[in-house]
Amino acid sequence: MNILDKIVIDKRKEVDLRKSLIPIFQLEQSVLFERQTNSLAQNLKASDSGIIAEHKRRSPSKSIINQDLNVQDVAKGYEDAGVCGMSVLTDSKYFGGALDDLLMARASSTIPLLRKEFIIDTYQIIEAKAYGADVILLIAAILTKEEIKLFSELAKSLNLDVLLEVHNEEELHKSIMPSLDMLGVNNRNLKTFEVSLDTSKQLSQMIPGDFVKVSESGISSIEAIKELQPYGYEGFLIGENFMKTNNPGLSASKFIKNLEL
Repeated sequence: MNILDKIVIDKRKEVDLRKSLIPIFQLEQSVLFERQTNSLAQNLKASDSGIIAEHKRRSPSKSIINQDLNVQDVAKGYEDAGVCGMSVLTDSKYFGGALDDLLMARASSTIPLLRKEFIIDTYQIIEAKAYGADVILLIAAILTKEEIKLFSELAKSLNLDVLLEVHNEEELHKSIMPSLDMLGVNNRNLKTFEVSLDTSKQLSQMIPGDFVKVSESGISSIEAIKELQPYGYEGFLIGENFMKTNNPGLSASKFIKNLEL
């Protein structure tokens, strides 16, 4: 059993518990549920840098990255740096995140927020909207084609952008549908945790032009972005690179300035 299988088993238990504590109608009464969302896909199309910066405390592959930072400061710093959007990890067991991180980030910034989560139930999409997200992540490796369709169509009905993540050609082929905005290629092999930009390069030709292409994992240098831009990538998810510093906003700011030189 790989790490993704383990996460999904735990996630099902967690979601069942959350559903029993907070019913859907209560989520729909949240103040943020009526909020006008901001499109990450549109921001990426209009940007020269395409940076999606992440808030991540730890991960199964890297253990602790940074436990000391205040989410609100990170969000404000990223917004000041001019990122296109911010990815907020809300999984607690494996990544040390929380849904409250999304609320905190929302309270201190107006940039599009991606709820980065292992979504296996429609409940989590309604939850994302109630906690101030603008975008949800769907992971093809853990979903059937029918689930991708159901989840992405629900998200669109709530005015949320949808970023679908794939790791290989097989996942890509089952996923392409009009209810997606962005297709993300994860350069990390989930079985071995090895990272290779070749994954993004190889899959780029198979992604139809009407989706915004996003490359994820292993992007820590300006060279990596310059290498991927000719393949049509407009979005670059950068997680650990900024978070392992004392001031992620400042790091992102310097990175974007150098990228745009």
